[in-house]
Amino acid sequence: MREVFTMWRHTQMVVLVALSAAIYAAILIPFKGFTIIPGFTEVRPANVFPFVFGLLFGPAGAWGAAIGNLIGDFFGTLGLGSIGGFVGNFFLGFVPYKMWGTFFRRGENAEPNVNSAKKLAVYVAVTILASAVCAVWIGWWVDLLGFVPFAALGAIITVNNAIAGLVLGPILLLVLYPRVKRWGLLWTEIMEPEEVPASRFRLLGNVLMWIGGLGGLIVGLAIGLGLYEQGLAAAGFAAGGAGGLGIGLGLVPFLILIVVAGFLLGGREQMESAGESSRRVR
Repeated sequence: MREVFTMWRHTQMVVLVALSAAIYAAILIPFKGFTIIPGFTEVRPANVFPFVFGLLFGPAGAWGAAIGNLIGDFFGTLGLGSIGGFVGNFFLGFVPYKMWGTFFRRGENAEPNVNSAKKLAVYVAVTILASAVCAVWIGWWVDLLGFVPFAALGAIITVNNAIAGLVLGPILLLVLYPRVKRWGLLWTEIMEPEEVPASRFRLLGNVLMWIGGLGGLIVGLAIGLGLYEQGLAAAGFAAGGAGGLGIGLGLVPFLILIVVAGFLLGGREQMESAGESSRRVR
């Protein structure tokens, strides 16, 4: 995860953060009136942008998603829940670019586009995973505060994110990727390999991210819906309402796995696969 900090050394990456945040917020705000859970979430076609900007702009896209969502919250949903929204949306842009390269063999063309059946399948996989990871972070935090039960918000966020990403994402990538590459704005062309950690445990990181994201979502829904009615659950750990100990404690291991996976998944290999011939000359 070193690159999420070293990226701030590059003016182009800072500009891409601002651009990503501005576009995300600009599309979020007009839909604030189309609420699903008042004060917490609404219809969000703008959720396609963290996936696309994460793949194209890497850590700049992740920061842009987090900041853009916070800006959007100023127009009707700002509160303590916005802390979870900031973290969740950061991971919505973080997971796609971190996971993308793990599906390709060393030396294989891993450009973040959807111009082949394999790349489209990879895009679908990372979109679903990122949607779940985002939902686990936000749903856990909001449930912990006692605002909205995880079972309601977690499911809605996952579906909301995934629909926007799966329906609109491939179209945007096909349109934007060739242009972004031609303009030299891919994150792999701006940052230097030494600023991005190499992945020594790529397979392990991949597995842990899936367990943390999908496992956390499934366990959170199971606890929130009261599907465990024995053992610790019977003592109140599976309370169905918001603020119960079940969600607050039960999802912590999965959140830890997500963070650990982020450290294990490198990114340098993806940069090197872009080739020195496409790297910008400064």
